[in-house]
Amino acid sequence: MIDPNEFVDSLDKLDIRFAAGVPDSLLKDVCARITSHFPPARHVIAASEGGAVGLAIGHYLATGRPALVYMQNSGIGNMINPVTSLADPQVCGIPMLFMIGWRGEILSNDDQIHDEPQHVKQGQITLRQLDILDIPYRIADGSTEAIGSVLEELTGLAMSRSGPTALVVRQRTFTPFKRTGSGHEKNLLTREEAIAGVLLALPADVPIISTTGMASRELFELRKASVSGHHRDFLTVGGMGHAGQIAAGIAMARPDRRIACIDGDGAVLMHMGSLAVSAECANLLHIVINNGAHDSVGGQPTKGARLDIAQIAKACGYARIARAATTDEIMTNVKVMLGHGGSSFLEIRCRTGARPDLGRPDRTPSRNKEDFMRFLQENFHG
Repeated sequence: MIDPNEFVDSLDKLDIRFAAGVPDSLLKDVCARITSHFPPARHVIAASEGGAVGLAIGHYLATGRPALVYMQNSGIGNMINPVTSLADPQVCGIPMLFMIGWRGEILSNDDQIHDEPQHVKQGQITLRQLDILDIPYRIADGSTEAIGSVLEELTGLAMSRSGPTALVVRQRTFTPFKRTGSGHEKNLLTREEAIAGVLLALPADVPIISTTGMASRELFELRKASVSGHHRDFLTVGGMGHAGQIAAGIAMARPDRRIACIDGDGAVLMHMGSLAVSAECANLLHIVINNGAHDSVGGQPTKGARLDIAQIAKACGYARIARAATTDEIMTNVKVMLGHGGSSFLEIRCRTGARPDLGRPDRTPSRNKEDFMRFLQENFHG
């Protein structure tokens, strides 16, 4: 396995002094080492993978040196536009080094490692996407030795071709490295407690669209524990950052019903411009649970902890905004907002972390979709 310390030492030797990206669970140990090594001005946890590419382009223009850009393979789609229209050798020619976590990876015998359903297709096409983009890559796993030589080869190739190269990382490639320090208030609710408060206040006929990651898992577990069924919830297991627009699409098609979206701070930041569209839906209750972290992939910080997301939502046009940090505040605000004739936005501050025995949905996304669509059609005469 690769020691994150050796990886970062190799970056230093190659004069790679800037890193940006969106966290991935397969990369959490090496990203933790990068966070502890690079000062804040030289390591940015970006809002999106495309944004990270933009930062890398700017760094190269200013310094003449390539940056490290990291992401989960699901983020390749977000980085395609700036890569093909700017960084590619046929356009501006900007060298950079991608580090990509390969979820749903394909083994040498063409079998696929079991993963969550949202990673199945992406895992199958990861290498083909890089081939189509003409991005040379090397694959790293637990047996990789001399990572410094691999990084030297990829960096040299990026510079000589004036374009990106990539290190594709399999599961269990890096040895553990633990970050120290938290900075989040321990007296705040957990995310699961916050979601439980939302469920207590929502009427049974309100559909919920929940965001990628822990929030959907906790919503599923809460429904399971209460034996209340899963038909009212659409779990947005993939497509990070798009739950709010899915909810808006439903709200536009069903103006006769109130629609609730349970979102996360990292997801909202990824496509924040979408708030201006969602704000126009008078029947939408948009709830953002803000713990200032990418909790599902290692707890790396987002910019959410220092932002007034509710005020941003107000500027985007939401008719009513509020903030909450206790169960009573959550329930009071949800009930008031449901009775309000206009789009509503509730920001809930909570702490990081999840219980260690948190399960995963045991129903397929397609079954979730079918049951949810049937629920939406109840009492619909449009």
